[in-house]
Amino acid sequence: MSAPMPHPGEAHDARLSQRLNWLRAGVLGANDGIVSVATLVVGVAGATADVGALVTAGVAGLVGGAISMALGEYVSVSSQRDSERALIAKERRELATMPEEEFAELVQLYRDRGLTDQTAHQVATELTAHDALAAHLEVELHIDQDDLVNPWHAALSSALAFTIGALLPLLAILLAPIEWRIPVTFAVVLLALATTGTIAARIGGSAPGRSVLRLVFGGALALLATWLIGTLLGTTGLF
Repeated sequence: MSAPMPHPGEAHDARLSQRLNWLRAGVLGANDGIVSVATLVVGVAGATADVGALVTAGVAGLVGGAISMALGEYVSVSSQRDSERALIAKERRELATMPEEEFAELVQLYRDRGLTDQTAHQVATELTAHDALAAHLEVELHIDQDDLVNPWHAALSSALAFTIGALLPLLAILLAPIEWRIPVTFAVVLLALATTGTIAARIGGSAPGRSVLRLVFGGALALLATWLIGTLLGTTGLF
């Protein structure tokens, strides 16, 4: 009886899961851009009708936020990649210095997955002969040494997602007539948040209702708070 090998779709599933995680991170980055810049420009619009002030605040918030998001993602993902590389180097050393112990560990890992002793031993033997390091990384650490996370990709995608989200409220408040700036921006922002909330829920496989409600309620509260602050500062002559 031939031993069952790891399903060929496992690597594909892992990559698909990683892509979905990136997509989810992109949606969250867009949400940050929407809310951050929307609250900023609405606050300024509550204090003054000056277009120059709105443009300055909006563009500054967009550029600063995008750089901050990119830097944060770069540092975070770089740390993750450094950890993965350290684990790969450690596993490579262990395979070179104590191959028998590592083989026994691999057999046990397959037993823990539900294989019989004979099948686990045969699978471990065949995978070790093919690529011992890849077998240990996949089973022990769930790492693909050919598909490590890329901090530059993470930084650029995060900055792009934030920028796309930030452009929505900025364009809404600049293009709308003066008397409609606030309500139009509120409507655009809340609609955008409802859309991203639905997308995030679909990616996660959950019903969108609660996700959308949380985002829309939180966004509306943030917009209202900053608009009130801007209005108070404008009426008191502090702006």
